[in-house]
Amino acid sequence: MTCRRVVVPLIAVLLAAGCTSSEPQKAAVAEVARTTVSEVVEAPATVGARATATLTAPASGTIARLYVQDGDTVKKGQVLARISSPQAKQQLSAAREADRQAAKPVSFGGGAPVSVRLSSLRLPSSLDAHVARSFAQARKAAKSIGDRGARARLLAAIDTAEKRQRAQRRALGEVLDGLTRAIGQSLSQVSGQMSAGISGLSASMASLRAASRSQTKAAVRAAEQTVDALVVRAPFGGVVTLGGASSTGGAAGLGALVSQLPAGLAGQAGAAAAAPAGRSGGTIATGVPVAAGDPIVTVTDVSVLTLSADVDETDVLLVREGTPADVEFDAVTGATYIATVTGVGVTPKEGATGGVSYPVRLRLGRGAYDDGGAAPAPKPGMSAVVRLTVRRSENATAVPASAIVTSGRESIVWAVRDGRAERRVVRLGAQGDAVVEILSGVSPGERVVVKGADAVRPGQTLS
Repeated sequence: MTCRRVVVPLIAVLLAAGCTSSEPQKAAVAEVARTTVSEVVEAPATVGARATATLTAPASGTIARLYVQDGDTVKKGQVLARISSPQAKQQLSAAREADRQAAKPVSFGGGAPVSVRLSSLRLPSSLDAHVARSFAQARKAAKSIGDRGARARLLAAIDTAEKRQRAQRRALGEVLDGLTRAIGQSLSQVSGQMSAGISGLSASMASLRAASRSQTKAAVRAAEQTVDALVVRAPFGGVVTLGGASSTGGAAGLGALVSQLPAGLAGQAGAAAAAPAGRSGGTIATGVPVAAGDPIVTVTDVSVLTLSADVDETDVLLVREGTPADVEFDAVTGATYIATVTGVGVTPKEGATGGVSYPVRLRLGRGAYDDGGAAPAPKPGMSAVVRLTVRRSENATAVPASAIVTSGRESIVWAVRDGRAERRVVRLGAQGDAVVEILSGVSPGERVVVKGADAVRPGQTLS
C-alpha cells in the first residue's frame, strides 16, 4: 500500500469532541521546512530467473546416457543426455524412402506428339484385273461369231461397256480420295486434342509430383530434426534440474523446435511442444524409458534475476519503467536489495480483497546487510516485498503528515497568522511516511499546526 498521508489518530478527534470551548485542546505548532520527500508503494513479489527451458524427449525411447545431475552448472551447447529411439530412426528411414519414390519421374511416352494415320482408300487391284479379263473373254467370244454384222454390233457394245466401266472406276476413285481426305482431317484434329490432353495431364502430374516431393522433403527434415534432438543439449548456460521445471519457471526447449515445423509434420515429436511441467511417477536416469514429450532436463539461467510484483490498482499508475525500489526477502533477514522496474503489465489480476492488481517486472540488483556486508543471491521462487519509490522531490516544501487534514475533496493545513489559526487549502505532491510535499498553500518559514490539527477552529489562538 502507498503511504501518502497519515490521518490524525482517532483519539485526537475524540479528545477534541470532549473539550468545551472554554478548554480548547492544546495544539502543537512547527515550522514549514525544505527537505527530501519520497513516496513509496509496497507490493509482494516473487523472484524469477532470466530464462528457464525444459528439454523434452522428441520421441519414445530409452535414456542411453545421462551426463548431468541436479545442481550442475552447464554451458550453452553442452550435451546433457542421449536418448536411444529405434522408432525415430525407423521413421527417418521411411521418410527418406518416400522421398526417393517421390523423386522418380512419371513419363507419358517421352512427351512425343500423338498422331493417327489412315491409308488411302483404294479398290483392290485384283478387281481391276478381273474386269479386264472379263472384257477380254467377251471380245474373244464376239469375234468367233460368223455373222459379220452381228459381230460388229457385239464388239461395239463391249467397247461401250468398257468405257462406262472406266468412267465409273475414275468416279469411284475420286469419291474414295475425297473420303480419305475428310477422314484424315478429322483424325488430325483428334490427334491434336489428344496431344494437348496428354500435355495437360503431364503438367498436372508434374505439379502433383512437385507438391508430393515438397511434403516428403519436409517429412525428412522433421524426422532428421527428431533424430538430432535425441542428443539433448543446453540451449544456454545455467543450472540443471532433472525433469520438468517448477511452476515458477516457463518451459521452452525441444518442444519449441517442433512447433516451428510445417503443419501436419510434427506428429512424430509433437508431444514435445505440449510437454507437462514435470515428469510424474518417474525418475530421470540412464536406462529409464521415456515417451515423446517427457521432460528430461530443465536448465535455469540465474545470471540475471528478476522480480514479478503485484501492484495494487490504486498505485500502479504511479509506477513507470526505471522506477527504483528496495527489496526485502523473508529468507535473507536484515538485508536490503536494490531493483529497477523494467516493465508494467496491463493484464489485471483479482486480489484477495476484491480489488485488482497489475504485474510489474523488476531487475534485481545486489543486496547488502545492515552492517554493509554483501548479501547472498536469492533463488528463483523466493518471495519478497518491494518498496517502489514512485515519486521523490529534492529540496521540497514539506510539512509533517500529521498536519494534513482532509475536508471533502480538499486537503488543508492550519497556519499561524498573527497568533491565530488560519485555514489554508494546499496542493499535495509526493506523500511520504512522515512528511508530505506541499506544492502550494504554504511557504517555508511559516508555522503550521502539526498536532491536534483536526480540532483547530478558524481564529483560534495559537501560541
